[in-house]
Amino acid sequence: MVGRGKAAVLGAAKKAMSTRSKASLQFLVGRIDGLLKASKCANMFGISVPVYLAAVLEYLAAEQLR
Repeated sequence: MVGRGKAAVLGAAKKAMSTRSKASLQFLVGRIDGLLKASKCANMFGISVPVYLAAVLEYLAAEQLR
């Protein structure tokens, strides 16, 4: 158990969090990311682009339903 730290000894593993849950959004960030990659509209974009786009779409949908 040398060099593994206390987490491996205690058995406490961190649960993976999705980008959607980190940003507390209802729209699927992964699906928007896949659609952006498939559309070939940009060669490269950061991880914040689909999160921002999902937030804008969620806001517009909420405003339209209100």
